[in-house]
Amino acid sequence: MRKLKAFIYRWISERYMNGCSNYNSLEVRKGCRSKEQGRTIFAKNNVPHAKGLIFLWPWKAHQFAKKHGFPLVIKPNVSGYSRGSYFPINSYRELWEAIFWAKVWWPTTVIEQYLKGSNYRVLTTGSEYISVIRRYSPFVIGNGQDNISKLIDDENDIRQKMNLHPVIFPIKKSDAVLQHLAKQKLSLESVPGKGEHIELFHRVALSPGGVVEIVNQLTIPEENGELFKRVVKMFGANVLGIDVIFEKGIEVSYTEQKCIFIEVNSRPYMKMHHYPRYGEAEDFSKALEKLDNLDISDKDIF
Repeated sequence: MRKLKAFIYRWISERYMNGCSNYNSLEVRKGCRSKEQGRTIFAKNNVPHAKGLIFLWPWKAHQFAKKHGFPLVIKPNVSGYSRGSYFPINSYRELWEAIFWAKVWWPTTVIEQYLKGSNYRVLTTGSEYISVIRRYSPFVIGNGQDNISKLIDDENDIRQKMNLHPVIFPIKKSDAVLQHLAKQKLSLESVPGKGEHIELFHRVALSPGGVVEIVNQLTIPEENGELFKRVVKMFGANVLGIDVIFEKGIEVSYTEQKCIFIEVNSRPYMKMHHYPRYGEAEDFSKALEKLDNLDISDKDIF
């Protein structure tokens, strides 16, 4: 049976988690698999997180929206790489559409309040940071001359010259991008003003062309760092990728602003930390060496 579990886990890892680290025990990974588990531990330990609920029947989500209002987030209870996540949702029509597509990934679904702010992935152990990045949905910056289509081409050329592919993907001129532009009354032929920030998609995921920026760890207040490390210990983990949104930014204490801990990743995709579009890539080989030397139980099974 163990050999079978190891085979299945290896197949899952290669098919769906290529490039993800594996430094936590089976017990820890089981405790981090769903959004509901994370929410329960956050609530128990007074970690700031969004109001939300797990639902099977869509009417529950409709009632939640009616009570708490918009904007909202819809995402599968179990997923990765932001698959099936939709935000910000600002209407009932968008809500029902998001529910349908989220349930393609997983039958139980999460609805949460949405916080507009800066999105971060904090890669940390219970004692030290490994790397902290800010994540952006794909965007271009206008120069007052070129249309959005040309700006996308130029940005993709820069990414190629920086050797960011295939970790940081090219920006696509997909139907989803066209629809997102249309919501802003824009098209690929629109010419943004100089310095104008044009968002091309609603998610920070890498596959549609999301962006990674390295955060200087020295700019992060001590109380924020202590909270991140405490979260790792709450889950009994060796290392976690913690997804969190700060209204004013990670450089401001969480006690002085709104912030939402979204989820924890027990098998974080560390590779993207090596391929920032902005900032210098960090060398955290010493931290990985420590993790490589750990004796981790049931590392090879799911």
